[in-house]
Order: sequence, then C-alpha cells, then structure tokens
Amino acid sequence: MASSLLSLHLPKPNNPSFSTRATSAPSTTTTTTTESLQERFGRKGIKFTESGDVPSVELSVRNGSSLRLRIPDGLITSYKPKVYWKDDGFEEVLYTTGGGGSLDAPRGGMGLVLHNLSKTTPGGSPWTASEWVVKDADSDSFDAVQVELSCSNGDGSLEVTYVVSLYPVSMATAVVVKNKGKKPVELTSAILSHLKFKSQGKSAIHGLRGCSYLAHPPPSSSFGLLSQADAMKPEPSSWFGSGNGKEAKDWTVEDDLYTILRGKLSRVYAAPPEERVKRIYNTPPSKYTTIDQSSGLGFRVIRMGYEDIYLCAPGSFSQRYGKDYFICTGPASMIVPVVLNPSDEWRAAQVIEHDNL
Repeated sequence: MASSLLSLHLPKPNNPSFSTRATSAPSTTTTTTTESLQERFGRKGIKFTESGDVPSVELSVRNGSSLRLRIPDGLITSYKPKVYWKDDGFEEVLYTTGGGGSLDAPRGGMGLVLHNLSKTTPGGSPWTASEWVVKDADSDSFDAVQVELSCSNGDGSLEVTYVVSLYPVSMATAVVVKNKGKKPVELTSAILSHLKFKSQGKSAIHGLRGCSYLAHPPPSSSFGLLSQADAMKPEPSSWFGSGNGKEAKDWTVEDDLYTILRGKLSRVYAAPPEERVKRIYNTPPSKYTTIDQSSGLGFRVIRMGYEDIYLCAPGSFSQRYGKDYFICTGPASMIVPVVLNPSDEWRAAQVIEHDNL
C-alpha cells in the first residue's frame, strides 16, 4: 500500500505497535458509486456496500471480527470482535442508533471530530472535517485490513487523512493533518466511541486514578448522542446514589481505582493548562480499560498523539436511546488547541483492543 499509515502487523495484546508515519501517495479522484469503489479498492476482507443508501465499507479478518464504516461522514457504526471461543462468539462493542435511510443519519458509533478554530464557516462555526472520500485500501489477506479516507477544507490549505484498521483482537483509527497553507492553524480533535454496556449499575473504567479532570461538555459533532447541553445537565437523585449529577467546577484529581459510570458525568481528563508550562508535569495515562461486569468483557482504549481523554456517562439519560447502557469516551485534544505551523504535520490515533479470548 503506497500510502500506508498503519503497520499491518498484528498488535500484541498488551503492547499494540503501529506507526502513523505517512509516505507520499499519488492523488486520487472522488469515487462515489459502490460498484466503482469495489472494483478499485475491494479485496479480501474489504467489501464496499450501501447501508441506508449511503456508501459504506465492511472490513473483516480471518477470525470473523468485523466493522462497518460509512464513507461520506467517516462514522464507524459497528465493531464486532470475536470475544468468545464458540462459533458465534462475537459481541457488538459500539452503541449506534438510527441509520435506516439517507435521511435518518445514525448517531453514536465511533467517529473523528476535527475542528479548525482558525477557519470559520459563514455561520461562524469552526470548519469541521467531513465529506470523506476513499483514498486507498489494503489487506494482508488474513489478519489485517485497512481503509484510508481523505478530505480537505475549501481552499485546500488543510489536508486530512483518516485511517481505519482492523485486526483479530483490536481496531485502530488514526488521523494525519497536513498544513499546506501559509499561516498557522489551531485544531481541536477527538476520536469518540459510544461503547455499549449490558447494565448501567455494573459499568466502570480502570486506569484513571491520579489523573486530573474537569467537568466539560463533549466536543461538538454530528454523531454524538448527548448534546453539549444535555451532557452537562444534572439528573435527579436515584437508587444508584448518583446524587444530582453535579460535578465540581474546578480541576479535581481522580482518587478512585475504578471510575464508576452508573451516574451522570461529562469530563476531560487532562493536565491543567497552567501545569503544562512546567518542565515536568503529570499527563493522563496512555491507556485505560472499560469494565462491563454483566458481560465480563473489558476493552483497552489506547491514545497516541492526543493530550486528553474525554469521558461521558449518560446516567438516566440513556433511557432516551434504548434499553442498553452506553458511555462516550476517547482520546482528545480539547483543553489546549494543537497549533500546526505551515508545512507541519500532526498525527494522532486510538487503538481499542481486548484479550477476552
């Protein structure tokens, strides 16, 4: 694959290894029809289809693990890894609603949020990466498949590549942003995953102890389930003992070994801006683990290139979207924007892996 961004070598369960080093690639033209996409990029483990009249691609590997990616908006609506040894031992990881047609856009799932704060739309909002096209695809035929999407802003000064890779016990999403303009740009970004849980009362995260956090709304996106306003609303007291869902307005340190997710919260785990000017300061962990006691499954979320971690639990608000519980989490750079100078390149990635087998 000429423009490969991620190594197709299988990540080790406890030490995923892949590179976001980009190489030059020939320019590609926009390909829109499912047939032409399949003819040009389809191969073993990569199948282009339509889902709700929207061009999509399905990735699969030898053990049956699979994911589904919508091309125009870059939203991953399904990730089903093999987590049990039995023949049908697959479990849906992502919580996604809607998507029944071209006018019924799905919400939830996993997606990239990328805002250029230096460039605004006519309505005054920051430019947002969208309108993706397929740039390349590759497969090793057995244990790794990969698709690259690309987009650029109106004047071509910002080039964005988004890479989705699937392995037997993990998946990776990576973003590479190149500033081709003549002025510096400020970016905020996140890779947000809506993860499904069997039970609200038995959901938790391990690995955030000792990390500073601040109550904060989620980054604005077209696919988020909770709006920024709803994410920050308190909820009434409940039998879960979550109180009214209010959190401290100042920076706080996570003291608990397990962050319980049954109550409502919306946080950014990060180093406070004033700490970042110091020579040595504490950063958020590079990985943390979701725990679903009802299913007995856990997934590690690994961040690369991003400075922060976003975490949201909907509490009782989850009842608006169905019977299952979910959280929204992922690596982010929200508190302090990324400054990208002319000709510079910024890379960041997320890996979700498991060793449930």
